[in-house]
Amino acid sequence: MQEFVTPPPVERGDSVAVVAPASNAPPELSHVYELGLERMRETFDLVPVEYPTATKDPEWLADHPEERAQDVMDAFADPDVSAVVANIGGNDQLRILPHLDPEVLRENPTRFYGWSDNTNLACYLWNQGIVSYYGGSTLLEYAMDGEMFDYSVEYIGRALFEESIGEWEPADCFTDQPGDWEDPRSLDYHRDIEPSDGRTWVGAEEPAEGRIWGGCFEVLDQWFIHDEWLPEPEELEGCVLALETSEALPHPGIVKGWLQALGEAGYLERFDAVLVGRATARNHTPAGDTPAHERAEFRDQHRQVVESVIGTYNPDAPVVMDCEFGHTYPTCPLPIGGEVRVDPAAETLTLQ
Repeated sequence: MQEFVTPPPVERGDSVAVVAPASNAPPELSHVYELGLERMRETFDLVPVEYPTATKDPEWLADHPEERAQDVMDAFADPDVSAVVANIGGNDQLRILPHLDPEVLRENPTRFYGWSDNTNLACYLWNQGIVSYYGGSTLLEYAMDGEMFDYSVEYIGRALFEESIGEWEPADCFTDQPGDWEDPRSLDYHRDIEPSDGRTWVGAEEPAEGRIWGGCFEVLDQWFIHDEWLPEPEELEGCVLALETSEALPHPGIVKGWLQALGEAGYLERFDAVLVGRATARNHTPAGDTPAHERAEFRDQHRQVVESVIGTYNPDAPVVMDCEFGHTYPTCPLPIGGEVRVDPAAETLTLQ
């Protein structure tokens, strides 16, 4: 098992690099980006430092994967930067990985925050033995409509300023409604909030602990197709799989097939536990909202698929679903490469 390092915590008043290693909002949505920077300053007393990619439009970023990689390396190597924050996700970050110099990252371990397409960077950093944080993006958690969730403020704060996050409590509410970013006035109003029924615990009842590996379902499948950086199954022995789905709303049948393939390839049996982010059930198209009962049914179908497939290939693993990471909010930045203790009897998760 390779050794891991958790980069030093941030201190209030520190500079943090703001980068776009995945995609970005178009320039006409700059009001969302500016709100994210404002919250970094006012809520967390951070000094955001905008790197070149931070304000580039999505088309430019798509054409320059090498520049996106350079920003990441420059930010890690900057001795005045205590953390690196990604603006948002995307769908092509795999293209920046060949341009990264792993030695630069290993020699300058820095706390990195980003989710969705940033699964690529999180898993790449995992390969270098560097813990990163799945969550805490400029345009989403920081720039949440109305105000930041108290839950997000608490757990982003722990992920920034503490050596470890500690006990990870469930949230009492959530939303998966997309923001109406085209209307600047929408930032003054909260998204639709739903009460949470808590987490869903299935599988084995014995406690388990291990290092977290994983991220977004639709990005991990790219890693299994293009497997240059994919760990071998034995390298994940005793780890904890983290998995969540995006606003692309993959059909439960697709998720089932992918998990079965993971099982047949000998991966699922290697994990000592599985954490699953609450499934988002609304996409970001303007076609209209999905009724509440259909959203609930969709999430339940996802739970059934995960319970069935994991139970078949790894019945000894406890499985915790509806966790607060991924594409619903509020979130806790999940330490990829960090250790978690899963206690089904007490129904507690502890991020160590």
